[in-house]
Amino acid sequence: MLNLTTPVQYVRGVGEQRARILENKGILTAEDLLYYIPFRYEDRTRVTGPDEVRAGEMATVIAHVVRCGMLNLRRGRVKIFRASVEGGGRRLWCKWFNAAYLQRIIEPGQILALYGKVEEDSYDGGLQMVQPQYEILPALPGSAPSAEDLLEIGRIVPIYETAGNGRLTSRFFRRVIHFVLESLAGIEDPLPPEVVAKYPVIPRWQAIRDIHFPPPGTRLGDLLRYRSPAHLRLIFEEFFLLEARLALRRKRAREVPGIAFQTDARVRESLKKVLPFHPTAAQKKAVAEIAADMRAPHPMQRLLQGEVGSGKTIVALQAALIAIENGCQVAMMVPTEVLATQHFLSFRRLLAQSGRNVILLSGSASAREKDGLKRLLKEGMVHLAVGTHALVEEDVEFKRLGLVIIDEQHRFGVMQRLRLMQKGSRPDTLVMTATPIPRTLALTMYGDLDISVITEVPHGRLPVLTRQVPEEAATKVYEFVRSQVNSGAQAFIIYPLVDEPVAPESEPRPEGSGLEKEARSQKSEVGRKKRGGTAAAQLKSAMKMYEHLSQNVFPELRLGLIHGRLPADEKDRTMQAFHSGEIQILVGTTVVEVGVDVPNATVMVIEQAERFGLTQLHQLRGRVGRGKKQSHCFLITSQKQTEAAQERLAALERTNDGFQIAEMDLRLRGPGEFLGTRQAGIPVLQVAHLLRDQEILEWARRIASEFMEHGDEREIARIVSYVKSAWEKRYGLVRSG
Repeated sequence: MLNLTTPVQYVRGVGEQRARILENKGILTAEDLLYYIPFRYEDRTRVTGPDEVRAGEMATVIAHVVRCGMLNLRRGRVKIFRASVEGGGRRLWCKWFNAAYLQRIIEPGQILALYGKVEEDSYDGGLQMVQPQYEILPALPGSAPSAEDLLEIGRIVPIYETAGNGRLTSRFFRRVIHFVLESLAGIEDPLPPEVVAKYPVIPRWQAIRDIHFPPPGTRLGDLLRYRSPAHLRLIFEEFFLLEARLALRRKRAREVPGIAFQTDARVRESLKKVLPFHPTAAQKKAVAEIAADMRAPHPMQRLLQGEVGSGKTIVALQAALIAIENGCQVAMMVPTEVLATQHFLSFRRLLAQSGRNVILLSGSASAREKDGLKRLLKEGMVHLAVGTHALVEEDVEFKRLGLVIIDEQHRFGVMQRLRLMQKGSRPDTLVMTATPIPRTLALTMYGDLDISVITEVPHGRLPVLTRQVPEEAATKVYEFVRSQVNSGAQAFIIYPLVDEPVAPESEPRPEGSGLEKEARSQKSEVGRKKRGGTAAAQLKSAMKMYEHLSQNVFPELRLGLIHGRLPADEKDRTMQAFHSGEIQILVGTTVVEVGVDVPNATVMVIEQAERFGLTQLHQLRGRVGRGKKQSHCFLITSQKQTEAAQERLAALERTNDGFQIAEMDLRLRGPGEFLGTRQAGIPVLQVAHLLRDQEILEWARRIASEFMEHGDEREIARIVSYVKSAWEKRYGLVRSG
């Protein structure tokens, strides 16, 4: 008896060999097959023949193959597989480039279902389809087609992604999924009955049947836009269950006892004494939200998003002071030693008059230094500890840890954050990021956190002027850099690689998680192997260009070099020299993308800017414009740019708004690539899409929050059980803190 948990190999038509192919697609059970959703649909309710199509239209054609074979052009360099199909006394040529494998698949006499754009054929005359989607149909009997044949014609037909390099075709999935649907009497509906009754969504079983085999009358346009009743139901279900789980976490977090910090007049006076400038309205709002959380008798779980240069650090310091004035210790964990050192020096300077003890705990410290600092921490002699991953080492102990601050939190694993939090008794937690996160991602990645946003920059700062410059005009940019440095300013020049590749076939290894991810995502976009060498060989390296710039371009100026391969102490010395003005031009890689604060730097030059991601370019640009002077960012580009790269760079020229840029970056790269799917906590949704379905997400979030707060307790328990046992395994929900 087939049920939802039946292993897929025991489904009729699958077997052991095909089950292994399906396993690579994540399809292990009969239920997994039901959630293998068609990626598009074809309207085969009316059989269209070659005699009915017109140039310029998208068409689905069903016709017999008359002849087929390879056509070689340009002395054999271009190979085309052609098939001539016939119907109604008219022929239509179908052509596939570099598809010699089709000689083994398509043969004369077959019936093909073809989908593509119809064009004028200048080579053969008449009409053609280039690179059409195709499917081989069974030979249709004259009068009584079988039930399986009726899955292929006379209806709107679902089209599935093939598997096993085409061995499991769309037709295979139609027949196997149809068998599963016919073998089941129905399935449990996880949505609460009151939700299904109150809101316009169809039952789950009907939705699953209709999404695979749309009933008569379904509009093709709704199916293709994922807006049929079946799609809307399953999209809503995914978002509802996700947001119900997050709402439960928020509800349970409010029930856990924590530290109720006092924010009386004494604490407020301490905050005023350390502020180096009058805070912006956005900073005041963020501090007020954080202070309200810290006063509550349960642990704070808050995400602080701040535009580049918006002053998140000052907000974090005020949160730290609230904890310190209440007799607690604070731990601030950051991803790099450069950033840790910068925060340490900044906090130590701001707290110098308060008598508060600030330490830096990092991996580069000697064993003796670490032992001394750890002893002070354990004895409660340290008020604020700034550090890298060294803070989560097993022998690091706090006397009374009350607040954990995580900076650039997406660079840490979930377990690292939890280990630091476990060093206290339910401390408050503030996670920060300078990477603006679009609202849709925030609702799914950090839906169990409260969110504060700082969009303003401190008063007096000017927007950075950004301009693309072709690489042949780089000399003019260098002259501008020279003039700025001679007037007393400083500059960055950034390259995509640390050093030249060691061998012609070596891949580029850009450092820093951002560029490394971007380099991987651009593999298909730019192509790794080209004539004359790999893409790596064409990337400029910081080390080689540092020598060139020092000796040939700026011999009279003081240049420094920084990259991720340098020892930590050498990086620190270089950054301190740049901060003090000893180094006038800093040449480097993306190691400077986060946390480098040099107000005197007014020029950012990014070489081969088309190789960088949009959000990362914005982060690099944020290293300048942090003082009162007008700052400039030059994007030096090569002539060979993809359309996506052109769109990225044009967006950067148009706006300095990090949230607009993040929205565009999300649209260009998709949720999975934006921050890394599993690591960032983004669930792998199967029907819903975070960009396309934003309105449904907002709707589902509101309904789920209301239900988890006021719904029937038995139904809430059932939802929780379902999510834990079935749904969470499939989609993956990563705790955010």
